Amino acid sequence: METRVSSTTNEVVIGPDRPTVLVGERINPAGKRKLQEALRANDLDLIRHEAMAQAQAGADIIDINVGTFGVDEVSLLPRAVQLAMATVDIPLCIDSAKPDALDAALRVYQGRALVNSVTGEEKSLNAILPLVKQYGAAVIGLVQDDSGIPTTSERRVAVAHKIVARAEAAGIPREDVLIDCLASSIGADTASGLTVLETIRLIKEELEVNLTLGASNISFGLPDRELINQSFAAIAVALGVTCLITDAAKIAPSILATDLLLARDPYARRYIESYRARRTPR
Repeated sequence: METRVSSTTNEVVIGPDRPTVLVGERINPAGKRKLQEALRANDLDLIRHEAMAQAQAGADIIDINVGTFGVDEVSLLPRAVQLAMATVDIPLCIDSAKPDALDAALRVYQGRALVNSVTGEEKSLNAILPLVKQYGAAVIGLVQDDSGIPTTSERRVAVAHKIVARAEAAGIPREDVLIDCLASSIGADTASGLTVLETIRLIKEELEVNLTLGASNISFGLPDRELINQSFAAIAVALGVTCLITDAAKIAPSILATDLLLARDPYARRYIESYRARRTPR
């Protein structure tokens, strides 16, 4: 099963027999004071810089999120999307929990966007899925519902089934739904990694949809986060995750190595090209 998203000039295909797709996560003000202050001041220069940097680091898609206190997302998100489109020629993932902001951003987007995200909550399903259908986008479904984030893999799988069923009922084919199994810090709950990995295995087996993951969440609060993130991402990809939301600059080389080991890089072409590029003086 393949999910296709595009810019005006480039298409990215997400699928189990293809190289892992990387969604650059850096344009998100959560935990980034400098970006928060810039957005409140209507200064979008950091968005331009981060979009370019993530694309150069190997991101296949750029996530655009401007949600922070004191910002009018309905006004700012479409401006950020237009700036990113003018800066890089790869698809965008439009990231907001506010339907009005998503509507405004999807209206100006040129191509086939990825929407981040819908949940299993009734309010979210009723507000977000019609926009996804209206604009012909693909969508990320988070395995949480009106009771919160389930603590067991079985309950998370049940929420994934609900999201896919509701999307199909709204006229959105399941190949246009990516499920995010929701990684959380193993520093707070040592078993959380195993729960996510079992959720990935079960959803791949039962629904056969593409799977995404915010890989860096797993290491929150722990030292040497990069090492944990790389190890976790490799296991997740081997189990079925086809699209990672992460800092491309920090994880791209290890994911290229993982794809090589999983026979997704014939003759190691992508791995060798990346190796040479990293060692070529700029």
